[in-house]
Amino acid sequence: MRKWVVTLTVPAMLLLVLGCQSTRTASGTTSAVAKPGSASATAKLEPKSGSDARGTAFFVEKDGAVTLVLEVTGLTPGEHAFHLHEKGDCSAPDATSAGGHWNPTQENHGKWGAHPFHRGDVANLVADATGKATLTFSTPLWSVGGDPSRDVVGRALIVHAKADDFKTQPTGDAGGRVACGVVKKD
Repeated sequence: MRKWVVTLTVPAMLLLVLGCQSTRTASGTTSAVAKPGSASATAKLEPKSGSDARGTAFFVEKDGAVTLVLEVTGLTPGEHAFHLHEKGDCSAPDATSAGGHWNPTQENHGKWGAHPFHRGDVANLVADATGKATLTFSTPLWSVGGDPSRDVVGRALIVHAKADDFKTQPTGDAGGRVACGVVKKD
């Protein structure tokens, strides 16, 4: 009898729990795929502005809400803002090609859940002493595909050098853009 040994990262395990099923490929590896009735997207974050920050963001839509699982490494210890930006373009060395925060409702910048806020205003990540930060976030205000005022696909996820103060317009005084990834439907 053949035994299968599978190693999964924390985000991959969360995807499996949050509405995906595992499939075994011919090589014996496991991948996550959306179950019928759910949709998923991924952003691979690459370093920007001379940083070492990189990571992965997984988006899974299930039962009318999108859950984001974000894991970033290479950050300086402490708080870092992250936002969804309007353009899925990370081509500039400092990621300014991604434009401003995604704001289809034309609200002022603020803290998620405390009106007003942009749909791209999310939260602050907290990087540990090794520079690793993880976050899980869920909202019914986003979608993976569909209504353009809710669709995260084609946006850029940006991690910033500093924490968001949730007040300064229009950016939250979050500093430079240290990582960028385009959200692509799986």
